[in-house]
Amino acid sequence: MTDLKDEPLGAVVHRLSEQIPELVRSEIRLAQAEITEKGKRAGIGVGLFSTAGLFALYGLAFLLFTVVVLIDLALPLWAAGLIVTVVLLALAGVAALIGKRQVSQATPPAPEKAIAGVKQDVATIKGGTSA
Repeated sequence: MTDLKDEPLGAVVHRLSEQIPELVRSEIRLAQAEITEKGKRAGIGVGLFSTAGLFALYGLAFLLFTVVVLIDLALPLWAAGLIVTVVLLALAGVAALIGKRQVSQATPPAPEKAIAGVKQDVATIKGGTSA
């Protein structure tokens, strides 16, 4: 490849105008591929978390049943059930508040590699060097 200093300005501009659209298309393809890969991984993770949550829910139900039976030894059955229900609703409220705070602090997923590539391309073009 010839040195840019030896090329006429018109040739450099012409070559640049031909390469920029392909460069943009390749960066868009990279961003799409990166987002697709992240989406697949997130989908698998969500599925596994859902399965774990289902088993945990059944385990918790049986644990709570055991707690109600134990409290029933000292109090009437309705009081035992009420105590367990109030505790569960309080825990749900605390978890909801913490979850809301975490979601509001989350940042949206972004294609970091594609963004870095575009920044590098812009810096290269501004600097007048060829890669």
